[in-house]
Amino acid sequence: MYILFGIFLAVCIVFAFLQYCRRKRMICKVEQMDPCSKVCLLNDILTPFGFCYLEQQDIITSIHGAWQRQFGYCTLFDRSAVHFGMAFDCEPVYFYYKKRTYRIELWKGQYGINMGAEAGIYYAKGIVAPQEFDKTHFRSVPDAEMLPMEMALYYKGQKMFEYGRRHWWLTGFCMGQYCDAKDLMLRISITFEDQNMRSCFVKSLMHMGYQECDIDVCDLTVSFSFSFAHSKQPCHSCCLKWKWAQWKNRLFVKLFLWATKPFTCVLDRLVFLFLFLPPAFYRMCLCRRSRKQKFHKRKCKKECCRYKRRCMHGL
Repeated sequence: MYILFGIFLAVCIVFAFLQYCRRKRMICKVEQMDPCSKVCLLNDILTPFGFCYLEQQDIITSIHGAWQRQFGYCTLFDRSAVHFGMAFDCEPVYFYYKKRTYRIELWKGQYGINMGAEAGIYYAKGIVAPQEFDKTHFRSVPDAEMLPMEMALYYKGQKMFEYGRRHWWLTGFCMGQYCDAKDLMLRISITFEDQNMRSCFVKSLMHMGYQECDIDVCDLTVSFSFSFAHSKQPCHSCCLKWKWAQWKNRLFVKLFLWATKPFTCVLDRLVFLFLFLPPAFYRMCLCRRSRKQKFHKRKCKKECCRYKRRCMHGL
């Protein structure tokens, strides 16, 4: 028994030493890479997941061709999000325009180890009755109907990032940051196609409870702040599931910061994590909201392995 224990202990010591040496080697490799190469590598890795790295803001954001686009959106996704570590406030705004029902939804909160915000534009053909909103599946708008959007996220009054472009799903995620959704304020600006579409959206906001003084209208652009939700939330912050998800998120943020401790910026942390612990990187980046995403899970995993081999060979 003592011999077996001694052998086991020796194996553990050797394994720990080898991992320590490998970690040091990966740290040196990341430090020797120039910033441009790291950005290109990280974007190559993140593209299969539907995201890219925005160097100017040091955030992760979604790309136009993200595979999530084909799934559209429905209220069921918001209700199930807490099971996947997403504890956010959401604000769906419904309005009718050109014989369609539009859903422009805002989100802010904690996404796993990320503090972030989202703004998505979706539609359903025909006029959907209000009592059917939660049961209806909305499609993502096509490229021709994407709208210019700008968002600025504040945490306890401090600006975390500001970003804007013409998009169907504008996002921004600060990796390795923890928050409660109630401490975030999202300032959003949306430029609409014409005055009719703008007026329909503004009327819907006021019907939800926003005051006229809370909404800034300049030509076709509508700007307002989303600090607390005016709509019914699928999972209240007092819910045990919410608290359990946030407890795990807080723990995983600490683990992420500890595992990537030699570095401070998101770029270096992610490149290092990809080289040193690829399975952890894969699990962290993949958002699992639907069973239909199994194909994309396999595809993303294959892409990670391919870029891992490229990087290790110095390509």
